[in-house]
Amino acid sequence: MTPADDDRGEAGVPPARDDSTLSTVRNAARLLEAFAPGERDLGVTDLARRLELPKSSVHRLLTALVNAGLVERAEGHGRYRLGVRLYELGEIVPSRAELHAISLAALDELHDRTGEMAHVAVLDGRDVVAVERRETPGLLRLVTRLGHRHPAHVTSAGKVLLAYLPLAERASLLAGRDLETLTPHSISDRGRLEEELAKVRSRGWAESRHELEVGLVSVASPVRDAQGRVVAAVGLAGPASRFTRDAVRRLAYETTRAGLAVSTGLGYRPREAAARPPRRA
Repeated sequence: MTPADDDRGEAGVPPARDDSTLSTVRNAARLLEAFAPGERDLGVTDLARRLELPKSSVHRLLTALVNAGLVERAEGHGRYRLGVRLYELGEIVPSRAELHAISLAALDELHDRTGEMAHVAVLDGRDVVAVERRETPGLLRLVTRLGHRHPAHVTSAGKVLLAYLPLAERASLLAGRDLETLTPHSISDRGRLEEELAKVRSRGWAESRHELEVGLVSVASPVRDAQGRVVAAVGLAGPASRFTRDAVRRLAYETTRAGLAVSTGLGYRPREAAARPPRRA
């Protein structure tokens, strides 16, 4: 298959593209890259010359980037500099890398202690994505699916991440679309979901039983950063035959223990009473 074939849809027809939009995005990226440590402030004339674009086009790009907070007007007429929003976005990359590095030891221990598939997941829009996992022989089909993107409300890790979002942010995230139903056990009602998330906050961990796939059960607990924000979830997944009600309580203890270990590595310092995982069943 040629690269051109890869770019075609199911009917063999190339997907429609808005070339003008792609060009604008490329030029916006080039504009941001024009700033350098020794040249923090640049004017429209400087940018137009470097980008080889008309001043009117550069001005339109700057206006859009200023409105997005990616560029701001600097002191002096007609000069601009990178905006604070870029620095905020830049903080996300190292924090994800830090989460990955710090979670490895806790994930290995969790997997060794339980013998079950262990994973760390983050929220991406309305979906949950596993960013690290330790597999268990015999569960390759389930593991492969867990490594992909899934609706947050049908997974234990997703429920944890939704539960600790600010109410307004969660409402905005879930507004305008029905909750996807993957099995007869999936939660499809917003009111019922809020009740489930309140239970998660109350006991400190979440369970998903047959909601993503019939026969699959998972349990997850929160991971917090230095400011106490829930930034990830650590969980276990396996067949319902092993994840009985009694087993889930024990496994919840283990995920909470692992979540606290990762949180501590990220700089989280809870009060002593809150730092203890729930009593082991």
